[in-house]
Amino acid sequence: QVQLVESGGGWVHAGGSLRLSCAASGRTSSARTMGWFRQAPGKEREFVARINWSGGSTDYADSVKGRFTISRDNAKNTVYLQVDSLKPEDTAVYYCAASRDYYSGTFYTRPNYWGQGTQVTVSS
Repeated sequence: QVQLVESGGGWVHAGGSLRLSCAASGRTSSARTMGWFRQAPGKEREFVARINWSGGSTDYADSVKGRFTISRDNAKNTVYLQVDSLKPEDTAVYYCAASRDYYSGTFYTRPNYWGQGTQVTVSS
């Protein structure tokens, strides 16, 4: 099993930045693909970004491209999401997720592990 704990959420004005962190523990070698999802009030959870084991491959939802950057530090078992140029529509609970697969498409719909989420609120 892999446990994921997010941190770094908060309240910011539009245009501001945050850095979200997700620390993995347990069988961390199983967290091959890691990434972030978000769920806004009244909406379904949606994919935000993912990164492969080496950090050499990443991809993003169109809505966050150019504003969000995902990275990972395997020595610290941590994945980060730098969120810049925040907009009110970015307000959501952000969830860290991890998958045992090697960067397959199943991550978008069926990650194996989830964190509890961290709230990001952006005011206009």
